Amino acid sequence: MTHGGRIVRFEYQGIFLEVLESLGEMPLPPYIHEKLDDRERYQTVYAKESGSAAAPTAGLHFTKELLAEIQAKGVHLVYLTLHVGLGTFRPVSVDNLDEHEMHSEFYQLSEEAAATLRSVKENGGRVIAVGTTSIRTLETIGSKFDGQIQADSGWTNIFIKPGYEWKVVDAFSTNFHLPKSTLVMLVSAFAGRDLVLDAYHHAIQEHYRFFSFGDAMFIY
Repeated sequence: MTHGGRIVRFEYQGIFLEVLESLGEMPLPPYIHEKLDDRERYQTVYAKESGSAAAPTAGLHFTKELLAEIQAKGVHLVYLTLHVGLGTFRPVSVDNLDEHEMHSEFYQLSEEAAATLRSVKENGGRVIAVGTTSIRTLETIGSKFDGQIQADSGWTNIFIKPGYEWKVVDAFSTNFHLPKSTLVMLVSAFAGRDLVLDAYHHAIQEHYRFFSFGDAMFIY
């Protein structure tokens, strides 16, 4: 297997997910060195589906109360599924970006969610994504359907880097990411490399917290 991956065969009795939960530990990014006493600490308040290797960290900033306040302002809350893979933490190790192989992740957007997003666009509103996982899902669908938002599910290995032509997302919030990561390149594809580097320089000077439990920025 490439990139250190392995295929493992499990032999067990009972329900597989229950066995995993009883024996396993919360998968955490390599820069978090302590175990979390509260497993829900590394989980978004709106999570529903099992399957991700990590939490979509931009969503960790939201509480149920904050989501209610946002909705009260007239914002439509739309939910989608993308199973975050371990490849999220893999840095770019090639000099030529065209040679970088993105990990594939499973995504799903329901017809109800797609209809709401279409309505927002048709009425002059903006689609504001929370985190790079949401961005990758929406832009995958936009690329697949020529800029249209349709209900869809499948696997995506989209690599969004400077020069990319955006199809769906008009603005987004995201954490400050690891250096040399595809996530920094995604942000730069939207906001421009110089502006993003200035933002990171400011964050370092002001001692912002980076990565999973760190600070976030809003880009529009």
